[in-house]
Order: sequence, then C-alpha cells, then structure tokens
Amino acid sequence: MADESQKWVLMVTAQTPTNIAVIKYWGKRDEKLILPVNDSISVTLDPAHLCTTTTVSVSPTFDQDRMWLNGEEISISGGRFQSCLREIRSRATDVDDKEKGIKITKKDWEKLHVHISSYNNFPTAAGLASSAAGFACLVFALGKLMNVKEDHSQLSAIARQGSGSACRSLYGGFVKWIMGKDDKGTDSLAVQLADEKHWDELVIVIAVVSSRQKETSSTTGMRDTVETSLLLQHRAKEVVPKRILKMEEAIKNRDFASFAQLTCTDSNQFHAVCLDTCPPIFYMNDTSHRQAPIISLVEKWNRAEGTPQVAYTFDAGPNAVLIARNRETAALLIQKLLFCFPPNSDADLNSFVLGDKSILKDAGVESPEDIETLPPPPEIKDPSQKFRGDVSYFICTRPGRGPVVLSDESHLLNPETGLPK
Repeated sequence: MADESQKWVLMVTAQTPTNIAVIKYWGKRDEKLILPVNDSISVTLDPAHLCTTTTVSVSPTFDQDRMWLNGEEISISGGRFQSCLREIRSRATDVDDKEKGIKITKKDWEKLHVHISSYNNFPTAAGLASSAAGFACLVFALGKLMNVKEDHSQLSAIARQGSGSACRSLYGGFVKWIMGKDDKGTDSLAVQLADEKHWDELVIVIAVVSSRQKETSSTTGMRDTVETSLLLQHRAKEVVPKRILKMEEAIKNRDFASFAQLTCTDSNQFHAVCLDTCPPIFYMNDTSHRQAPIISLVEKWNRAEGTPQVAYTFDAGPNAVLIARNRETAALLIQKLLFCFPPNSDADLNSFVLGDKSILKDAGVESPEDIETLPPPPEIKDPSQKFRGDVSYFICTRPGRGPVVLSDESHLLNPETGLPK
C-alpha cells in the first residue's frame, strides 16, 4: 500500500435503478439476514427516471467510514450498513491503479476507511423503493472499488442484507428473487428472467400521491404481519409459488393479459395481508383511497375492452404504479389520469409529469389548458368530481437496465479530499 503520508483518493461512481415488485415480497423468515418467506418478481425501472447515484472512495487519510445521503451526513453504524460493508470487505482483492500509482493489497482493505455519497433522483422513503436502489448501488459501487470478483447474483445476496428488494436492483428488466432454503442465506439471491429489451413496449406510469415518509416502515410492518397474519402463511405456502410460475410464463411469452391479472391480484392480496395484520397496516392512505377511482377506472376499462390494457400495483406506500401494454395505451391512460387528477392551477405541467414527457404529446396535452378540455373517461361515474392536487406528480417510465459505473465527471465527492463537493 502507498505510504500513509500520501494523500491519494481512489473513487468509483455508480448508478443503480429502483424496481417495482409485481409479485410482492412481504415477510421475513430471518430478520437479520433478511430472508423472505416467499419468492418475488419485479420490473426494473429506467434509471434515467428513478435511480440512485453513489460515489464510494477510499484513502489512507480517512479516519472513519462516513456517508452522506442527498447532501446530509447520516450514521452508518446500523447493522444493515455494517453487514454490507463487512461482506464486501471480506471479498476485496488487490487493486493496482498504475495511472495513479496506487497499490492496495487484500489485507490493506481491513484497515482502510471509505467515504460514501449517495443521491436519489426521487423521494426517499415514500414507497418508491429508495432503500432498494440505495443498497444495491452501495454494494455494486463498493464491489467495483474493492475489485470484488463475485457476479451480480452473488452481489445480490449481499445487497439483500441491506434491504431485501435491493437484491432485485442488481439486474435490469424482469428479475426474480429466489427465497432460498439455506439458513445462512447463501441461496437467497436474484436472477434475471429477461432483460429490459425483451418487453420494451411496456410503459409504466407512477402516480406519486405522497412524498412524505410512510407511517409504518416496511421492516416494522413485515414483522407484525409475520407474527399475526394467518393469511400471510397461506399466501406464502399456497398462493405465491403458483403465481410465480404463471408470472414467469407470462413474462417469457409477453402475455399481457396474464401479466396484468397476476399483477393486480397480487397487489390486492398484499394489501389484504397488511389489513389482516394486528394492528392493521394502511399503506394506501386517504389520498389513495380517494384515488380508488384509479383501481376502479383500470378495472372498468379492462373489462370494457375485453382484455387488460393496464395493470396496477401498490407497494408499501400510497403511490399507484400503472403498467400499460404499449405506448398508445399509455397515452390514453395519461389522458384519463390528468382528467381525474389535474394539477393545481399554478402547477407547471413539466414539473407535474416527469420522466418521458413525449407521452404527453402522444396524449395531445402540451399545456395546462389542454387538460381542461380533455373528454371525461367513460369509466368515471361523475365527471364533475375531480381530485385536483391529490397527485403530487406523475412519472412516465419503462423497463430499464441494471447498474453501471459512471465517468469521473459524475463523482459526488471531491477527488482531492473525498468530501462532498
């Protein structure tokens, strides 16, 4: 290793997407290792619209491990951070950066400290799987920094120990988290079912109804559900194994009718399990219940067409995730949503619809005035009843790629000091 007096800083910056489960993970059989009671399947979202960017750095001048999230320093003394750091450090190998004249041996990693800076381009802890993207990005970036040789699937078993769903963000496209059987969790990891190009006509619209932190954390909620819900036991043993097989088949064949039916049914059952918990958990808050028009609209639309056009799913938070079968359907969906949930009169349309804004053009909406002239959706009983301002904003996205290393220009830390820029 370079002499301690040398003030070199070595760093890596990575970007990792978030994911949305279509067959839900809910309930752990081991709290510490985060081993689930059932398999789950997710869609990785386009990192251009929903991702975490993380810079990790190492230097002999650092006297402790430190981390900044969205510009604020946070503690990383918690067990989950420490598990990920410990697991990655134990797999570190020699690094020889000839360009910078830096040599680090496997043994050196035991006493070197790291600085971490992480930024989410979406609300943290609002039910948009920010911890999933965060821990996946942390593990992926540290793995690159420390020259870890494990593949993505093996890295996913480490990310899982930070946040269960994080293991699924190590891949793009459609991802399965295998619950595994080993008590130590060695076989509880993620595998890719299909990449993001396999079914690229899908369009995903997220209605963000609240960017506040949720009242019941997923960790607490799962623990209570495992302890008190008989419905969860039935779901894990009898229902999910069959659903997983059907969902794998639907994804393989790009069978949207089956995909939508399974996605909606599993979301509804997940929230039924939450209500079957003592005390009951209400992740779909008042806004999303006033937003029941979304579920009603989708169900009526799908029935009227004779085949599903859109799937809906709600994670452990109040936001609606809607998956349209193609771009044409997504444009119709946006029209219906903007009619029901118009922005406040002073809102800027560009800050109300984020991500792929070209869908607005497809929907014939190019200004707030256009929203006022939209035709009422036939699925709505009372066209005069609108929920203005109930949705903070919509994000239009699609299935996306897995984690990547970014160029040096993307570093969130100062390359000279290893401190936030």
